[in-house]
Amino acid sequence: MSDKHLIVEGLSIEFGGQTVVHNLSFTLAPGKTLALVGESGSGKSVTARSLIGLAGAGARVTARTLSYGGQDLLGLSERGWRGLRGKGIGFVLQDALVSLDPLRPVGKEILEVLKTHGWGDRRRRAERVIELLDTVGVPDPELRARQRPDQLSGGLRQRALIASALALDPGLVIADEPTTALDATVQAQILQVLQAIKARGDSLLIISHDLAVVAQLADEVLVLRHGVAVEQGPMQQVLRNPRHAYTRALLDAVPAEHARGTRLSPQQGTPVVQARPSVAGAVLLKATALGKRYIGPDQQPRQVVDGVSFELRAGRTLGIVGESGSGKTTVARIVLGLLEPDAGHVEFLGQNWAGAGGLHVDEQQRRVRRRDISVIYQDPLSSFDPRWSVGQILADALDVAGVTAPQQTARIQQLLEQVRLPTELATRRPLQLSGGQRQRVAIARAIASNPKVIICDEPVSALDVSVQAQVLDLLADLQASLGLAYLFISHDLGVIRHVSDEVLVMRHGKVVESAPVETLFEHPQHDYTRRLLGAVPRLPGAETPLVVPPLEAENSAWLFDESQLWKIAI
Repeated sequence: MSDKHLIVEGLSIEFGGQTVVHNLSFTLAPGKTLALVGESGSGKSVTARSLIGLAGAGARVTARTLSYGGQDLLGLSERGWRGLRGKGIGFVLQDALVSLDPLRPVGKEILEVLKTHGWGDRRRRAERVIELLDTVGVPDPELRARQRPDQLSGGLRQRALIASALALDPGLVIADEPTTALDATVQAQILQVLQAIKARGDSLLIISHDLAVVAQLADEVLVLRHGVAVEQGPMQQVLRNPRHAYTRALLDAVPAEHARGTRLSPQQGTPVVQARPSVAGAVLLKATALGKRYIGPDQQPRQVVDGVSFELRAGRTLGIVGESGSGKTTVARIVLGLLEPDAGHVEFLGQNWAGAGGLHVDEQQRRVRRRDISVIYQDPLSSFDPRWSVGQILADALDVAGVTAPQQTARIQQLLEQVRLPTELATRRPLQLSGGQRQRVAIARAIASNPKVIICDEPVSALDVSVQAQVLDLLADLQASLGLAYLFISHDLGVIRHVSDEVLVMRHGKVVESAPVETLFEHPQHDYTRRLLGAVPRLPGAETPLVVPPLEAENSAWLFDESQLWKIAI
């Protein structure tokens, strides 16, 4: 295609007579990047999918003009779409683990794209796969091409997905939330790959709820709300001097921009329920020299946790940050009593909770104290029984806590009110709820037993910025009113700074730095911490990031994927 302009005029999308995108117009020239931003349900993803003929079953797509490279997209047959996807327009989905075939190596996934479009012979296609993986920054591409998605870290999976989208050198790449749930350094690497697409003269349409990521990539920003473009213009103008109240509300919800103890959601700037205690409470949880090894696919032992120690006090939040594979999740599982350490021990409420050797604790000994520690998962939907209603999910948690059946109805209503959900939602199933509502149900389940400690494992990473703000405010209010202690795991350093009192920085299973939150963020001591902070994207006008050398690439042939550990339920 000689003319690779994308032209969209008057785009509307309907499902069952309901319009979800209203009269949308924009153009995208070669070498430029347009970002679509807005809350979940604003129409971002369905707009992007309509550009590749995948708006969904039952969708009615209309427009005055919808063309790419001079070709009318509205008149394309399914065969025409198959010819355009991959070759003319590349598409990067959000969740690489779901999007990639779990049963075949990622190299074959990329090979399939080349083969489908008749690109090259067998030998040239195999060479192209390695070239593509190398181009997107995958170390040891020959080895990685032979590995399945579950054998790769989140960052490597995402890069493999981008390599697949770039296989045929499309002039337009659409990336739907390409950096969601990635840690700061991996996110920085993915951003470099996306910037390279733009630098080579191709156009990029990016969908993201992370406005700092948008600021790194976009030339133009289009803000969607309820399927309507409420603001559109150059990135600097939209993100630094927004005209619309909705855009300002999105910017106000970014946690990195606000001090601990202020609200992020509509009442932003007002204090939380009550002032945080100036003196920390008693030690509830104490970990001493924790260690854990696993045997990898190559049958070699890997030290996943190495000498980790910390204390968590009543009413306080301890944040844990680090790259994928740093040992954060393994530490959380040991603390929850789901995994026994190979070295060290954990004390909970002044008694042994988990330990190696002579300090080993049987689950029967823990059971009586189990109600005092709870967990909020990253993806509540996968932790709920999809057949159960919200009321049944909460009733199950209350059963475990020893609440009798006659008392449960009133307690379920109280829990829903505490997390600011209407009580009529008790009859709905998880799939009938929004992402933010599901996360509130997960929080209600976590507090059902009146715990003293809650483990928060990436509880807001999959939420858009405004819903994330509401959930963070809710967690702060519950902590202030109930005296909860949080062990808060997150890849988002802005979130960690906003919620934490103290922070542990982990790398390769070890704690490389530990300090009060403001000390760590303003005066980091360890090179790795400085590099981690330097990788964080920032909004226009925010403080200049630390200037540090890039982190070295991950060169090991195998990277332990901690996310698989949450498959075991409490």
